[in-house]
Amino acid sequence: MKLRVGARTDVGRVRKGNEDSFTAEDPLFAVADGMGGHQGGEVASSLALETIGKGSRPIEKMVQEANQAVYRRADQDPGLSGMGTTLTALVADGEVLRMAHVGDSRAYMLRDGRLQRLTKDHTVVQRLVDEGKLTAEEAEIHPQRSILTRALGVDESLQVDQGAIEPRTGDRLLLCSDGLTGMVDEERITRILIENPDPQAAADALVEAANEAGGQDNITAVVMDVLEAKGEPVPQGTQAAPQAARTETGSSRPSTSSSGDRRSGPRRALLWGAIALVLVGAGLWAVKALWVDGQFYVGESSGSVALYRGIPAAPLGFRLSRPIEEFGDLPSAEITRFPEYQDLRDGITAESEEDARSIIEQMRTALQATAPEPGPPGGQPSAPAGQP
Repeated sequence: MKLRVGARTDVGRVRKGNEDSFTAEDPLFAVADGMGGHQGGEVASSLALETIGKGSRPIEKMVQEANQAVYRRADQDPGLSGMGTTLTALVADGEVLRMAHVGDSRAYMLRDGRLQRLTKDHTVVQRLVDEGKLTAEEAEIHPQRSILTRALGVDESLQVDQGAIEPRTGDRLLLCSDGLTGMVDEERITRILIENPDPQAAADALVEAANEAGGQDNITAVVMDVLEAKGEPVPQGTQAAPQAARTETGSSRPSTSSSGDRRSGPRRALLWGAIALVLVGAGLWAVKALWVDGQFYVGESSGSVALYRGIPAAPLGFRLSRPIEEFGDLPSAEITRFPEYQDLRDGITAESEEDARSIIEQMRTALQATAPEPGPPGGQPSAPAGQP
């Protein structure tokens, strides 16, 4: 198999640091989107890719080793507690690409002008789609679409989606973080991939499109062109192919992540299923105190921008956030006129309180830049030159 690759990562227009990492050196191609604050997210994603890139073992073993490496590092360093990362990886193995997937980064294949998603998001919203409670279109714009149910480095054991792809000459593959798919729909992604024959130009164009749409998260795209391959056509319904090979490797203990001491850092809500179980039981207040209260986002309160502690969700009618400061000089109606802040009413998640306040300052700067010039004192129009 012969491949030509282009790749790019970008901090976006809102975040202060880039927690995405990627590798694009044959035989390993991967994207990881870290979480856990500025430092934790960067460490988690880079450590995961560094670990899986060290050997030639089967990809599922490498991913399990990466999971252990991130988990141990977080345990050893209190400053990294709660960090984790998504991971979507392809390893070239003869004429086959072996896939491993955890989280909501994605893999796509463009074949004969048609874009096929090869991975399924491990998110609460995707679970609702699977249960028939949301449509795929509703899921793409749902305010809680980034709440993860599975991530690497959060628990000692990890369930990994695995599969194999037999590419054909002319196929184009895309690995990307949700900073792309959260900003650019699949129809436009398809157009960009078709309109840019060079893989590096395609990766650049995808990142630029995400930034033009608001760039609310870090953005990473790895584009792989198959120049020579012997693979047969992938059957219709390719998205299900990797899922059919799904296995749970590592420890036989179910991955519930119920310990609260590791919930203080992630910018996204990890392993929501565990929280749902606690909500039903008596441990609600403990989880809220140990984990939810360590999260921050920017939202709306009484018509103004507000800083919230918690997450923008209300499972079973129980609100998991509270405003801790309101900014009367930032009317929400004015702020939502800016495309990058249209999600204000749903909540703009932040990596930390510092990051949330940075987002608020960016809102203030944007609003001041569009304010009209002040008139003369007293509100009276100035007299024309030469008149009293």
